[in-house]
Amino acid sequence: MKNRDELLVKLRPEIDKVTYKNTSKQEIFQNSCLRPIIVLQRDLLIAVFKNYFKKHKNMFFELTAEKRLVYIENAIQRDMKFRNSLKGIIIGMFSLEEYLTYTQDSSAINKRMMHLVKEQIQQHIQVFEKS
Repeated sequence: MKNRDELLVKLRPEIDKVTYKNTSKQEIFQNSCLRPIIVLQRDLLIAVFKNYFKKHKNMFFELTAEKRLVYIENAIQRDMKFRNSLKGIIIGMFSLEEYLTYTQDSSAINKRMMHLVKEQIQQHIQVFEKS
């Protein structure tokens, strides 16, 4: 497993990791693990969202910019099947040690994970313009 773990970590982009004296374990995990994985998986996450919109009759493209942001948030928060799919895309990139850390506080880490995914998708909303 060591080889797999090393390869997964090497794949991730370098991201500035600012830590402070009182930084929580979840925040350290977020900045050292979740953020790099989500940046690495950005193109896949965007493709998954595009497919989600198509499966839901492309109504996303009829919405105003403000309502599109709400639509993205609602898709992540309310559609459990979709949310679990997004979590799988990210958790599948964890090393064994990271997975063991994740299992110790999965609820809090899931909230952070979905928040980061939402932010990433909303920041790249322009790629969803209908061609």
